[in-house]
Amino acid sequence: MLPGMRATVTLPLLLLLAACGASGSYDPMPARVGSYVGGTVPLECAPFARALSGVRLYGRAGEWWWEAEGRYARSYSPEVGSVLVFTPSARLQSGHVSVVSRVVSSRQILVTQANWVHHRVTEDQPIIDISPHNDWSEVRVWWPPSGQMGLHEYPTYGFIRAIRPASHEQLADKTPAAIRLAMTGG
Repeated sequence: MLPGMRATVTLPLLLLLAACGASGSYDPMPARVGSYVGGTVPLECAPFARALSGVRLYGRAGEWWWEAEGRYARSYSPEVGSVLVFTPSARLQSGHVSVVSRVVSSRQILVTQANWVHHRVTEDQPIIDISPHNDWSEVRVWWPPSGQMGLHEYPTYGFIRAIRPASHEQLADKTPAAIRLAMTGG
C-alpha cells in the first residue's frame, strides 16, 4: 500500500472472510443480496412479516416481542423463518420486524423485509450482529440504495420463532404472495 492510502474492507470481502469458518458451501453474497421484490409497494414491515413468517402478531412492530410472550418461542439466536424484532428508537419510532431468510454464521444473517427502504420489499438483505456478547441485541443492516452496510447501529430484542419455520427456498417462493396478502390487510 502506498503512503497516505487507507485500507478499506468492503462488505463482500467481510462476508467472504466470515464464511471461511462456516461449514458447507454457502455463497456469502448471493446474486440478489438486497434485491428489491415486487417494485414499489405501499407496505409496512409488520403485515409483511406476519404474512411471510406465519407469526400471527399485530400492532406496532416494536411491541411484537412482548406480544409473543406465552404464544411463541423467543430466542437470542437466529433461525430461518424467525422474526427479528427491532427495539423502538429515535430512528425507528415504531420498531421494525424482518424475517430471517438465511443464517450465514453466528453473527450474520440474511433477511427479507418490507419498508426498510421506503415502500420496498428486499430479499436476502445482510444484517450483522455487533453486540459485545454475540446476543443480537445490536445490529447493523445492509442499505440497498448505497450497496453497502449501513452506518447506524440498531438495538433489537431478539427473534420470535415461527411455529412452522420455512426454508430459504420456501420463503423466496412465498414472498410475492406475502406481499399481496399484506397489502390486503392479511
